[in-house]
Amino acid sequence: MRSLQLQTAVTGYLEAASALLGGDLAAGAEIPFELGQQGAKRRGGGPALYCYRPLTEEFIAERRGALEALPAFAEAEHLLAGYDGLDRYLAGVGAEIARLSRTARVRMAIASLLAEVFTEQSDFELRPERVEAALERLEGSALQNTSEVTLVATLHGVTITSPELALTAGLTIAHPAALDGLPAGALEGGEDSDDHLVVVLAAEDDDPRIALERGQDVLRDLLRALRLFGDGRVTFGALAWARIASGAWSTLALGAGGRPHGMLVVRTEQEDELRAFCNLVSRRAPAGNELAWALKRFELGCERESPFEALSDNLLALRALLEPEGPTSGLLAGRLAALCATADRRLALTERTIQAIALEGSVISGSATAHAGARAIADDLADNLRALLRDVICGHLAPDLVGLADELLLADAGPLEVPAPAAPEISAEQLLGDPGEAQEILDLFI
Repeated sequence: MRSLQLQTAVTGYLEAASALLGGDLAAGAEIPFELGQQGAKRRGGGPALYCYRPLTEEFIAERRGALEALPAFAEAEHLLAGYDGLDRYLAGVGAEIARLSRTARVRMAIASLLAEVFTEQSDFELRPERVEAALERLEGSALQNTSEVTLVATLHGVTITSPELALTAGLTIAHPAALDGLPAGALEGGEDSDDHLVVVLAAEDDDPRIALERGQDVLRDLLRALRLFGDGRVTFGALAWARIASGAWSTLALGAGGRPHGMLVVRTEQEDELRAFCNLVSRRAPAGNELAWALKRFELGCERESPFEALSDNLLALRALLEPEGPTSGLLAGRLAALCATADRRLALTERTIQAIALEGSVISGSATAHAGARAIADDLADNLRALLRDVICGHLAPDLVGLADELLLADAGPLEVPAPAAPEISAEQLLGDPGEAQEILDLFI
């Protein structure tokens, strides 16, 4: 697939470079020429033919600083730095890149594109056919690996303000219009097509089946991270598409369920935060403990058709984290309030949680009424669970949530004030026992 954003940025830079270099020629600068022999000398001893070859690359190299100072350079450099086919492109043009930094590789790629577009021209007019050929070569390099599997899924309940958002090497979230070559189903987006995004993942392994399995694991990690990142109920579409190298697309069932609720908006200034968060969640995903079980229940709740159906999932997760004594202890509401509310708001959150528990009973009995107030109660409970899970996984809270909550509640209660017992009135006779002995002791002080 071709990134239209990358295409636009590179084309814009080539246009700016054409204007700068052409302006230098108009101001009197000259392209150096090399005198070369054209063809082989004829056997009959005829005259040799010579030609003048413009040394365009030297002319461009002398102006490298000015070319890199162009405003369009920064955008092209940024997008090429995240381009998965960069190293294969450089290898294809014969560049030695083993010891080069990523920045140096990007700048070498830009220099190669300039040379390819303007090579042996005596002017710097931008010819569309040359630009198209250069872009084809650049973006075609991403498809040269025959063991690479590409996965495409639709993403609902989240939007980004940039056309594309590269999360890691090989993993990109984008608006469908920002990419060329997507499968038709990914463009349509299914029932929830309004404002949907696409996720494109390139996974590589000698065995395509293993690459496909790993790719699905990466998609699951991404979905979990997005659900924990913000308050949108994010979900994938039911179908994804896969292909090996540049082969035909085939459909793949993801097994995701539920409908998105709300919209998670990732703004440009939040992109680095999301990248770091996705990486952290992937590395610190819990396994084999109460936190892992609660996280699974939270994800199941995200896939329910309505917040009321998710209520039991979220309460089960919170009970596993905060109420190991069992629901009859009645400790869940107070502990959740201690962890998720300031001291002046704890009573309100305690009451809110008690309402959620009562609402669950109504849902189970079938007497619940789906109104805005009830939905707000269910949504608040889900948000508090998400906040706890996120903070524990990120290391902001210790895993022992019960111990932490009880410490906070005890600290708020303050020290117990136990009144001192009144001193009993004891006579000298009671103290000494013998009245005569008591009188003798008193006589000593008279």
